[in-house]
Amino acid sequence: MPDRFPLDRTQRALFDAFLDHGLTEWVARLPDQLANGLDRRRFGDLPAWEKAVAKLPALPESRDVALDQDSVRVDVALDDSRQRQCENLLRKLMPWRKGPYVLGGLHIDTEWRSDWKWQRVAPHLSPLEGRRVLDVGGGNGYHAWRMAGAGAAFVLVIDPSPRFYYQFQAIRHFVGDADAWRTHFLPVGIEDVPPQLEAFDTTFSMGVLYHRSSPLEHLAQLRDTLCPGGELVLETLVVEGDANTVFMPGERYAAMPNVYFLPSSAALSHWLERCGFEDVRVVDEAPTSMEEQRSTTWMTFQSLADFLDPEDSTLTLEGYPAPRRAVLVARKPE
Repeated sequence: MPDRFPLDRTQRALFDAFLDHGLTEWVARLPDQLANGLDRRRFGDLPAWEKAVAKLPALPESRDVALDQDSVRVDVALDDSRQRQCENLLRKLMPWRKGPYVLGGLHIDTEWRSDWKWQRVAPHLSPLEGRRVLDVGGGNGYHAWRMAGAGAAFVLVIDPSPRFYYQFQAIRHFVGDADAWRTHFLPVGIEDVPPQLEAFDTTFSMGVLYHRSSPLEHLAQLRDTLCPGGELVLETLVVEGDANTVFMPGERYAAMPNVYFLPSSAALSHWLERCGFEDVRVVDEAPTSMEEQRSTTWMTFQSLADFLDPEDSTLTLEGYPAPRRAVLVARKPE
């Protein structure tokens, strides 16, 4: 481990976890990846997020951590003063997109009811008990905590957003040492994962594919993270249609500027097969509801309702089909 890179406690735990789980090829890259991902010159708000997490008050050792419930919950006794302090500091990390969380009696009502997605996905997974799991584009780590709650031995979130990194560290502060050290966050994208890694038993990519201008390249990158026989869990925007249906919107889709290809589930299944996956299954498909994605006091910006046609909620503001999401599960051959 290079001495030239100053590691805090959570980063040192990340290095140790990589070594424990045989990710030796990746370890040498970690100092530069952490330095680039948390570069104060690139992210002007980063010092404020770092300070907010650092100022979270010390918590009692006695706490009840539940990672297997709809809300990632930490029951810990906080007096009114410390609860107000925690709320003020956590609000400095807004907007909170994925959750929900309940921390010391404080309810973080996030934009997404990410627990609903987990309820749809979890019944179709190979058991996560003892597995090494990669969560690509995992946001602040809500689903990663649920994966740990399902028994995963090692969960790594990768996401290039430093805001999400510090939200994750704030949650880790509440979770505490007993449960935190199986779950880690590295502020990088999939392109920063060493090629042909073949290290994970399960890889999740949820809400990423439609942001990639080369979707087959993304699927190949995901495949290469998996051990032989490993499982991919892919969630993305889709459109209705047959195996030949692929929609490419204009400059914006539901006000998002970086949406490229929206295949049908059948077309996406074909893409996965062409990329070498087998046993491809569509396990869920449904329109996104305004109850599942909405503005809250913890995410006060516009949300789904603002991006749909006010006269016809089956269409976006641009006149395209409203967001529809599918979950596919596939296996890398042995």
